[in-house]
Amino acid sequence: MEAINSYLNKVFVEQDETLEGVLKAIVAKGMRPISVSPASGKLLTMLVAMTGAKEVLEIGALGGYSGICLARGFGAHGRLTSLELEQDYAELANAHLAGAGFGGQVGYLIGPALQSLEQLKSQGRTFDFFFIDADKENYKNYLNACLELAMEGALIVADNVLAGGSVADAGIQRQHTENMRKFNEMVAQHPQLESMLLPLGDGLLVSRVKK
Repeated sequence: MEAINSYLNKVFVEQDETLEGVLKAIVAKGMRPISVSPASGKLLTMLVAMTGAKEVLEIGALGGYSGICLARGFGAHGRLTSLELEQDYAELANAHLAGAGFGGQVGYLIGPALQSLEQLKSQGRTFDFFFIDADKENYKNYLNACLELAMEGALIVADNVLAGGSVADAGIQRQHTENMRKFNEMVAQHPQLESMLLPLGDGLLVSRVKK
């Protein structure tokens, strides 16, 4: 996986000073360096642009790397709503989104994401693109909540679904291996979804909400 991702990042992703600055800031702040891979970030931009999504929901902001990638997909005519547990993470992400030119197009809800998702539901909000990249134990709950907020034909993308490749190897067991195996199987069999797992980064699971 490392060799393949290194190849993809080298061949398909151009140097990006803005995103590289985000990664450096995350390390400088002592945060875990767990942003999406450069190739995964590029794919997020492409997916948002290709679908024409304008209302994007992100679960897990970290330092704003994926947020910038998502916002680049909708450009000047979209809005990003980002859910983040930690106030200081959201502030860092917000600063980076503003620096990338999207300061007026992003809003943050701070606290447990499931509570924020309930708040969005009570407000009658709907979205046409979702990106899930937070605590793995709640992926199933996040997916169910996203489906309640999804427009017809919306895309739901989840990161880290390969769990370092361990989901495909019975001889490897990592912290989130079983969670991701169960999540992948649930999504694959979900009657409301049409899905495919892409072996990019640590695995992106892309699902389309059926009409």
